[in-house]
Amino acid sequence: MVRIAGINIPDNKNVLYGLKFIYGIGKSRAKYICDIININYFYKLGDLNSNQLNLIRDKISSFLIEGDLRREVMLNIKRLIDLNSYRGLRHRKHLPVRGQRTRTNAKTCRKLRSFK
Repeated sequence: MVRIAGINIPDNKNVLYGLKFIYGIGKSRAKYICDIININYFYKLGDLNSNQLNLIRDKISSFLIEGDLRREVMLNIKRLIDLNSYRGLRHRKHLPVRGQRTRTNAKTCRKLRSFK
C-alpha cells in the first residue's frame, strides 16, 4: 500500500486511477500531475520508485485536498444557510439546490432527509 496525503492506495492501481482515491483529485487533475512529473498514466503505483512518489507527494501538497477541502465546502454551505439565501434554504430542507424538479425525481435527496 502506498500512502499519499494520508490515504492508503493499493499497489496494483494505475497512477491515474490511484490518485483519484484522494478527495479533491479527479481524473483531469491526476492527468495534470502525471504530465508535470513525466510519469506514464498506466504505471502501477507499486512499481514507482521513492523519488517518483516524493515528486507526486510534493505536487499534491500544492492543492487543496482531503480535510481542508471538506472543511471549506462545509463552511460554504453553512454560510449560505446563515444568509438565508435560496440555496441555503434548499440545503437546510435537504432538497435539490440547482433547480432540478422534485415531483418525480430527487429520490435520493428526499430519501436522505432527516425528519425531526
